[in-house]
Amino acid sequence: MPRFPRLGAVALSLSITLVTPSFAQDRAQSLADIRQELTMLYVEIQKLKTELSTTGAASVQAGAGGLNERMATLEGELSRLTGKTEQLEFRINSIVQDGTNRIGDLEFRLVELEGGDVSKLSETTTLGGGAAPTAPIAAPEPAQPLTTELAVSEKEDFDAAGAALEAGDFEQAATMYEAFIDAYPGGPLTAEAHFQRGEALTGQGDVKSAARAYLNAFSGAPNSDRAPDALFRLGNALGALGQISEACATLTEVGKRFPGTPAVEDAQAARTSLGCQ
Repeated sequence: MPRFPRLGAVALSLSITLVTPSFAQDRAQSLADIRQELTMLYVEIQKLKTELSTTGAASVQAGAGGLNERMATLEGELSRLTGKTEQLEFRINSIVQDGTNRIGDLEFRLVELEGGDVSKLSETTTLGGGAAPTAPIAAPEPAQPLTTELAVSEKEDFDAAGAALEAGDFEQAATMYEAFIDAYPGGPLTAEAHFQRGEALTGQGDVKSAARAYLNAFSGAPNSDRAPDALFRLGNALGALGQISEACATLTEVGKRFPGTPAVEDAQAARTSLGCQ
């Protein structure tokens, strides 16, 4: 999970700002939800372990007939097993990536809810140990039609929310983006959905929720093309909420992290407006 030490205080301050008077009850519910998610992850890991157990029914039929026929049979079986192995490798790598990201996010939220310092969090250990896959995971050929179908569905839902935002229906857009995020957690468009949800919430005048959305957009993809704008919008929202020192620190980070981007000029203008030193 991405870390941003200088923004640790900002994330903690924002979480305090957004708390309602019924903090104890909401906090207990949130902790219960997070623990439930961890339990579900544990169950999924146990299911994977059972898949690694042999059934004792495996066998290889060399076939009958001459040498050429038996070689052809063995080559066909080898090809089948290779394809099966590639599918399993793709599935396991996908689960490792998704599971590691989810656990990292849960750790962040737990520390945040407990009032701890999120800047002290270390990198999440990859599920199963070892290094997480660095190269993009390529789906094996048999899974390609399903992958394409899911991508089309995801894009359609995202575009529908974007159409509502463009039409100025901020309430509907915010609702649709929230549903999108729930339906496609950790997807390639999730960080952008958080950002656009922040825009919709800003249009509604819900600055507190918008600030949280911008924070999620940045923390979910701190090196993306959208990250400078998300960080600027977060700083701007913190200023509107009266969190001046946190806003100034966040706006300063825009120039440090993303020099040369258009967001730097916007952040500097916002710093001047807030009277940052």
